[in-house]
Amino acid sequence: MLNIMKKYQNAFSVSGFETQLSEIISKDLKSAVDSITVDAVGNVIAFKKGKDSSKKLMIAAHMDEIGFMAVNIEDNGLIRVAPIGGINPVASSFHNVKFQNGVSGILVIEDGTRAADITTSKLFVDIGCDTASSAKRKVKIGDVCAVAPMVKKLSATRYTSKAFDDRICCTIATYAALNCETPAYDTYFVFTVQEEVGCRGAQPSSFAIMPDYSIALDITPAPACGNPNHFTVKLGGGAAIKIKDSSVICSPKMVDRLTELAEENKIKYQYEVLLAGGTDTSKMQLAGAGSHACCISLPTRYTHTPVETIDTKDMEACVKLLTAFIEKGI
Repeated sequence: MLNIMKKYQNAFSVSGFETQLSEIISKDLKSAVDSITVDAVGNVIAFKKGKDSSKKLMIAAHMDEIGFMAVNIEDNGLIRVAPIGGINPVASSFHNVKFQNGVSGILVIEDGTRAADITTSKLFVDIGCDTASSAKRKVKIGDVCAVAPMVKKLSATRYTSKAFDDRICCTIATYAALNCETPAYDTYFVFTVQEEVGCRGAQPSSFAIMPDYSIALDITPAPACGNPNHFTVKLGGGAAIKIKDSSVICSPKMVDRLTELAEENKIKYQYEVLLAGGTDTSKMQLAGAGSHACCISLPTRYTHTPVETIDTKDMEACVKLLTAFIEKGI
């Protein structure tokens, strides 16, 4: 599973430009599922036939990550960028970045900017060029970049990297698809696009599938320093079963069943009540006549920064819980 994680972390996959990761996931799943399709917006939909075809289960993890788009190339060769997704400008500053075409640069802040005045409008990328003409030979308006890949082991079970949101859950979904027994229901493993800019990919894929049951896989903030009362989950506390966030109140039927499966299989778990933010769960819940929807979340520190941090014990708990639901159903 760690090998899959590292491979996915190194792929380029900014919102709207997920093709590289899409192709890797499709190749990984080809031998384990009955069919793989890519829809018009770029979602990868891997289908695995179940014992009961009268019901459908949809599992979704999003492939995209936050990033930047080049919006202007100045006379001195510096590249102005605009955010794609929820960017923390302070956290992103002074990091190496890589454009989709392979060009490397550094994301920096305008000289003389006070800390209190740092916004995304103050950010630019330096690719080492002195003139606009030399920069334009490497990067054009509309090109996208993201923080350069980095996976670092901090301890026996803890890793840090950019874009664990949500590559780590793509890893969980892939691993479950590769290793689960015959699903209880016809099951669709969906790797969605553009979650970071409004859960856009989940909507058409959910309407195409019309699931009876839905499980989103995503990260959730875990406290490090500061006020822990703002969060309900802990790093190392196990799989987080979402009860609500600002976009969804999860199906009690799904919450209860996931809890039951966790206890039956001695899987470490905790409950998640997220005060802000949302996931693909909300789109899956409202497809067609609606589905019983829930989310299994992975506790993550320092979300939407280049040093998101996870505990692999939580990842393993998420895999076990997801697999149990796939195989046993409601």
